[in-house]
Amino acid sequence: MTISLDLYRPKALDLPAPHAEAVRAPAPARITGVGTAVTAESYSQQELLDIFAITDPKIRSVFLNSAISRRHLTLPPQDSEGNRVSEPQGDLLAKHARLAVDMGLRALQSCLDDTGASLRDIDYLCCVTTTGFLTPGLSALIIREAGIDPSCHRVDVVGMGCNAGLNALNATASWARSNPGRLAVMICSEACSAAYTFDSTMRTAVVNSLFGDGAAAIALVAGDDEPAAGPRVLSFASHIITDAIGAMRYDWDSDQSRFSFYLDPHIPYVVGAHAERVVDRLLSGAGLSRSAVKHWLVHSGGKKVIDAVRVNLGLTRHDVRHTTGVLSDYGNLSSGSFLFSYERLLEERVVEPGDYGVLMTMGPGSTIETALVQW
Repeated sequence: MTISLDLYRPKALDLPAPHAEAVRAPAPARITGVGTAVTAESYSQQELLDIFAITDPKIRSVFLNSAISRRHLTLPPQDSEGNRVSEPQGDLLAKHARLAVDMGLRALQSCLDDTGASLRDIDYLCCVTTTGFLTPGLSALIIREAGIDPSCHRVDVVGMGCNAGLNALNATASWARSNPGRLAVMICSEACSAAYTFDSTMRTAVVNSLFGDGAAAIALVAGDDEPAAGPRVLSFASHIITDAIGAMRYDWDSDQSRFSFYLDPHIPYVVGAHAERVVDRLLSGAGLSRSAVKHWLVHSGGKKVIDAVRVNLGLTRHDVRHTTGVLSDYGNLSSGSFLFSYERLLEERVVEPGDYGVLMTMGPGSTIETALVQW
């Protein structure tokens, strides 16, 4: 008996012919505007040493050798004798809410002015902050205060630290890419004046010598018909140095009855040693070498951090000129620092179509975040 195998072969299905043109991937999101804001008062490092009557030579050396000229800060109130009083944690949280909303709103408006958009155009809002805790989040407060459409999609990124701006940019760019033609905005608002501790330790001295108040906002839109002024956000790469997970942390200090930031003195060298790995992975995905990158916008984490990253990546001082300039004029602004550098790069008017840029932030985890952009 012979059995025909044709009985067991699937019959050809009568399917329509495939499309002649393949479906194109969504266009990358493009940065269409940027804006920044700071608090009203700024102080030199010497002025701060005088205001707080700091005489310890070691602590004074930390302040005066920080490569920081001025920082915007909202100092504690004075008592009847003119001395600065220590604010309890509740007062610091209230300060954070007030400053973060105010700076965030001003940075947002500056960004929209740069973009040529209005508040009613915003379809997605991502807010980043680490210097205080808010429930409801900063996004809800800004939507209410600004009068943004309450149906706006929103996300709050809280507690990720100085690297958080690129984590949030990843989410914001992804939303924009999935919603072509719709405006997405990210705001980083850090009231570092609301995250301090007074004591005589070197740990506190390093932290108090470094941070400043500031906010930055950027707008993104995806779509082939968008103007080509700003860079396209091409890709991201991350690296968590798990062996150094406690090297940067913001946790409860029982002695002070408040949250306190800790920064390990070895962290600049740890971050620097791992910078090549994540940057090369970012660039290899696009078939690029470091020499192909014309613009480097690195987080202004501190003089030693910047130097360690620069040396390990083989960058020149000119490559990180905006990073060091922002550090000098504002100190470490936490999550929004790299956007202050981005704004300065645009003001130079040296960027040309086709130029590649790398954005880089570092923070708790210990974490290095990177993004590749192209004009």
